[in-house]
This record gives sequence, C-alpha cells and structure tokens, in this order.
Amino acid sequence: MLVTKVRTVFNSFNHPLSMQSLMDRRIQSLFPIALYSILILGAARLVLDSLKMKQSSVLRLYGMPHGGRSRLPVVVLAEDRFEDNCNVFEGTWVWDNVSYPQYEEESCPYLVKQTTCHKNGRPDSFYKNWRWQPKGCNLPRFNALKMLHMLRDKRIMFIGDSLQRGQFESMICLIQSVIPEGKKSLQRIPPMKIFKIEEFNASIEYYWAPFIVESISDHATNHTVHKRMVKLDSINNHGKHWKGVDILVFESYVWWMHKPLINATYGSPHHVKEYEVTTAYKLALETWANWLESNIKPMTQKVFFMSMSPTHLWSWEWKPGSNENCFNESYPIQGPYWGTGSNLEIMKLIHDALQVLKIDVTLLNITQLSEYRKDAHTSVYGERKGKLLTKEQRANPTDFADCIHWCLPGVPDAWNEILYAYLLKGYQNFS
Repeated sequence: MLVTKVRTVFNSFNHPLSMQSLMDRRIQSLFPIALYSILILGAARLVLDSLKMKQSSVLRLYGMPHGGRSRLPVVVLAEDRFEDNCNVFEGTWVWDNVSYPQYEEESCPYLVKQTTCHKNGRPDSFYKNWRWQPKGCNLPRFNALKMLHMLRDKRIMFIGDSLQRGQFESMICLIQSVIPEGKKSLQRIPPMKIFKIEEFNASIEYYWAPFIVESISDHATNHTVHKRMVKLDSINNHGKHWKGVDILVFESYVWWMHKPLINATYGSPHHVKEYEVTTAYKLALETWANWLESNIKPMTQKVFFMSMSPTHLWSWEWKPGSNENCFNESYPIQGPYWGTGSNLEIMKLIHDALQVLKIDVTLLNITQLSEYRKDAHTSVYGERKGKLLTKEQRANPTDFADCIHWCLPGVPDAWNEILYAYLLKGYQNFS
C-alpha cells in the first residue's frame, strides 16, 4: 500500500502538466528578483554616466542644466530669512577676520583694476574684515549655491554708473567660486557686461546708465565727467534692454551731483537749459516710474533701487580740525554720522517717487551703513582715466585720492548680502 502511494506521487510529478505547472511557479518567483536586478543595474549605469559627463559639484548637489528635469530644490528655511521687524539698514560694523572677506582679489579674475586696492599696493587689508551687523537681528550668511538656485533660468541686471558696476562685480565674486571652469563666462557688449552661468541658464548683467534716463554720457567708455547733458523725458533706448529681465537693480546719484545745476532737455529735444539738480532728478524719476508701470510685470519681475553711495571727501566731517580726505583711513567711523555728500533732498525725492508707484519697488537704503566706511574707498590705489595712479600721483592724495569708489572685497559685498536677504525673504519653496 505504501509502495503504491509512493508510485502515485512519483507518477504525478512525472506527468507533463504537473512539470509545466511547477516550472511556471518557479519562473514567476524569480521574475521580481530579475526585474529588481535590471532596475538596480540601470540606475547604477545612469549614475556612472552622469558622473563621467558632469563633474560639477553644483550639478551633483542642485540638479541638471535647464534642459533636464532632475533637480533637487534648495529649501529656504525660516532661519534663512530675517524677521519682519528687523531693520537690516540699522546696525554697526563688527570686526570679523574669521569669515570675512568671503573671497579674495586673487580668487576672482572678474574684478577691474579700479577696485583691486590690495593688489594695486594698498599696504593694509583691514577694510576687508568688517561685517555689517544689523541691530537686534541677523542677516543670513550669503550662500552662493542658494543664490544660484534662485537665479536658475533668470537674469539679474545692475543698472547705473561705475558704483553699480562695483556691486555687479561683487555679486560675481561672491558666487563664481562654486561654478566649475568652462561653465561660466563674461562678455563685454557695451553698454553691457554679461556674466553667464551655463549650468543654471542664468546671467548676472550690468548696464551702464549713469542717469538712468538717457544722456550724452551713455557711451560706456567714451564719456566725459565734466560735460553733462541729460534727456529727462527719454528712456526707451535704455529700457529696451531692460524688458523681461527678472530682477532689476537700479542706482543713480553721483553723476547728478557734479554741480548744483545741470544741462538737460525736457519736452523738446533741441531745447537745452539749466535745471536745478533736484528738479532734474525728480523729472528723471518720473520718466523712470512711467517706464516701470508700462513695462514691468509684478508677478514675474522684481525691482530694487539702491539709495545713494556716500563719499568721504572731507575729513573735517568726522575728524574736526583736519583738512584731508579718505586717504590713509583704516577703520570705520564709530557712532552717529552723516556726511554732507549725501543729499537728504534727493533721498526724499526717491522715497516719494516709490510711494506713488503702482508697482512694488524695494528701496535698499544702504547710505547710512556705507557712511561709516571712510576706510574702504580706493583712495590712491585705484585708477584715473583707465590707468593706475603713478608714484607721483599717489604721493599727492589731496588731489588724487578717490573717495567715491570702493575697494573689493569690501562695502558692496554688504550691499549684495542685503539684496540676497531680500531675495531669500521673497523666495517660495516648491517641492
């Protein structure tokens, strides 16, 4: 009986249909394992190919170029933003030689000779080591990768005079070190400079327009400081270059202040007359405001206006009894200070113009914080008429010290830290 049962079981396994069923079950059990193995091998191959093709740390951390789809979002946390009740423009300069400067002249090949004070022979470097500290709150630390992420598929343009060019160069220097060689480039197309970041399909741009409105000084290199004529109601030749730019940062002041009166046209392009500077500035702001309201799309574009960059031409303002300028100054001014070079009436005109605008323009009021920095100008360690000062000129700082432009690294970096903080504050996280 037992033998019969064994034979029956044995015969059942040898039945063709039974053998086929057993094989089917075995194949089905192996199918998921094979599928998982293929997927794992495929993923590994993709990773290896990606690492071979793209060596950029930026890409590995923050995604692919604009044509790709795979990208890891940068998350902006609550602590990355300054509080609503924080006035980032009130504070003091604190010594910080650990984390500042955030770059060095030698590490940023995009600086012009006008700003590379230490390279040009300035003996001290203290001006690089001061950090702007708002009162009662903190600015977020500038993060180049987060800034690049916010600029992905976007253009930011700095518009104004050579002071605004310094802010443009500062922004490039703050971010360029995280971009691999071959993935960044600087083009000079007067009146513009364009720094392109290939992997992010982004650009940082500069546009020369010292009066914002049109003038006879609009050629980026061939212009005279002493002969000025402004077209107060003309802006379209400039504006056509600004259309569609995602982030616009405007500045205009020093070129207006050469004399109390300025030659200008308004209405008829052939009728030139003298205007008081404040009157002309107000008319220019109105022309600019009209252009903004006609061309800016508030949902997709951001507009900033930089308040005036101060000068330090007369040392008696911070050192009573002296008769010098910013030359040989090594430390910021301590305590309350406002120089006569910063025109309060112009400040009010800017404030009033922004108040009545139909679109939002953020005023970055960097004047007061920059007032303290008598130590940070290029002085005799910059250029004049495109050439570094001679030994004889440097020996005569009374006539040749430049107390208008700033050394880099330096004060314009703080302006960009504040701009970065505002961009972070308005940035929306998307998952």
